[in-house]
Formats: sequence, structure tokens, C-alpha cells
Amino acid sequence: MDSYAIHFFIVTRSLFMEGKTISDLFINEQIRDKEVRVIGMDGEQLGIMSAKEALALAEEAGVDLVKIAPTAKPPVCKIIDYGKYRYELARKEKDAKKKQKTVEIKEIRLSPNIDTNDLNTKINAAKKFLSKGDRVKVTLRFRGREMAHMNTSKHILDDFAESLSDIAVVEKAPKVEGRSMTMFLTEKKN
Repeated sequence: MDSYAIHFFIVTRSLFMEGKTISDLFINEQIRDKEVRVIGMDGEQLGIMSAKEALALAEEAGVDLVKIAPTAKPPVCKIIDYGKYRYELARKEKDAKKKQKTVEIKEIRLSPNIDTNDLNTKINAAKKFLSKGDRVKVTLRFRGREMAHMNTSKHILDDFAESLSDIAVVEKAPKVEGRSMTMFLTEKKN
């Protein structure tokens, strides 16, 4: 094979693969397998046959032949209405997304010389975030000379966690990261 033929093969293959995604299903004439396992409209197994025979059965019924399991040996095809099948899949995906709960991380920033009232305000904000089911990242930020007293300021994070101990647990203990000390809190499971 000369280099032109190889280049042509690579270009055409990449162009063919570009428009397809894994979720796209092969239907009717797109199915190029020699043998396929066919499932009828009622869900009964019609057996293993050539793709042409299966396509003829689908056309006879007035519906489509859809490859639903391309990795199986032999690939599994089903005789169904393609539009209805895609609609059902989309509806199932939408229902699955509705039932999913995304957990956000909310950050609360503190400083080493925080006043008691300010700390209580931050604690109330953390309670609100935790009650909604979010994770809370508590960051104690150090600036300038405060860096020299990092170890003595750890008690602020400990007090913060202690005041929320009735509704939250410490997911990650306080840890120094550069100019800050961070800790993660999550809602306590009953």
C-alpha cells in the first residue's frame, strides 16, 4: 500500500467516526454485521439470522431494525419503531436526572482574629448550607505576620466544628495548604 492510500484510509475513517457518538444507534441499512440475534416486537427471540433477513422482517412489519447491543456476540438487534424507542430512552434519562441530587461545596472563609459574633454568623450560614445537603469547606486564611501563628489558630476550626457537631461531621480534618488551613464538613446521617 502506498502512503496516499494509507492517508486516504485514515482521513475517511476519522471523518466517518467524527459524526458518530457511542450513544447513537445503528438502524436499518447501517447494520453491516453478517449475523445478528433478532428480538421481535413483542420481545420474543427470533433467533440468529443474517442482517438482510432481519431487515426484511422489520420492513415487512413496517418498523425499523435497531442494533441495541453492538458489543454482544453476535450483536443483538430489535425490531421496533425507532422514533418511539429514542423517545423512551430520552424519557428514562430525564427521569434518572430528576432523581439525582447534586452536592455542591460551599466555602466559608475565616480569619485568625475573627470576633465571636462574626464567627456565630458564619456558623449560622454553615448550618443553612448543611441543612440543604451541601458540603461546607471552612477556610482559615492567614496574611502577613499571621503566618507565624498558624498552629495556635487551629482552635478556631476546632471550635467551628464543635459548634456544628449536632448536625455535621468533619469529613476532612484541618489541613494546612499554603497560606490557609481548610476543613470539610458534611451533614450528619441519621
